[in-house]
Formats: sequence, structure tokens, C-alpha cells
Amino acid sequence: MTAEIQLTQATGSCCSPSGSCHDGADTAATTSGVTTVYQVTGMTCGHCEGTVSEEISGIEGVTSVKAVAATGRVTVVSESPLAEDTVRAAVDEAGYELVGPA
Repeated sequence: MTAEIQLTQATGSCCSPSGSCHDGADTAATTSGVTTVYQVTGMTCGHCEGTVSEEISGIEGVTSVKAVAATGRVTVVSESPLAEDTVRAAVDEAGYELVGPA
């Protein structure tokens, strides 16, 4: 019974069999496509990061968004290049200002 519990805990872990917190599929999903880093002003906290990320994630073709308030940088991975005006509109909708590509 103890082995059964340990097996359940090991397979229920967020870590991959290799011991990392991300498996190869996650890494491939975030590194394939077009990666663009934008500079955004006005973000000051995690809530800001989430709001900007949510709005940009709604753009068709976007597969990954990572906003960092401390640097003001937002990294966007998309299936194809995005029109800057589309990204600007999403950032504006979130209540922040897109300066442009970083």
C-alpha cells in the first residue's frame, strides 16, 4: 500500500520524469513560432502582468505571453508575426501603453 501511495504522489507531481518543472512538450510550445518582445509602460504588479497577458492572449494566433512588470517587457509567441497596431490595441484595452518592440 505504501508503494501505491508513493506512485500516486510521483505521477501527480508537476515535475516531469526528468525532474524539471516543464516537460519537453511545454518547452516546444513556447519556443516555436515567432517571438517578439514589447516594451509596455504602466505595469507595476502581478495583476498588471495578468491583465496585459490576458488581453494579448486574446489575439488570434498568439500561443504564449509572458509579461514582467519589473522590466515592462512582454514576450509574445505567435504562429506568425503580429501587426503592432493589433498588439497596441490589446495593451490599450488592458489600460497600459505599448511603447513598441523592445
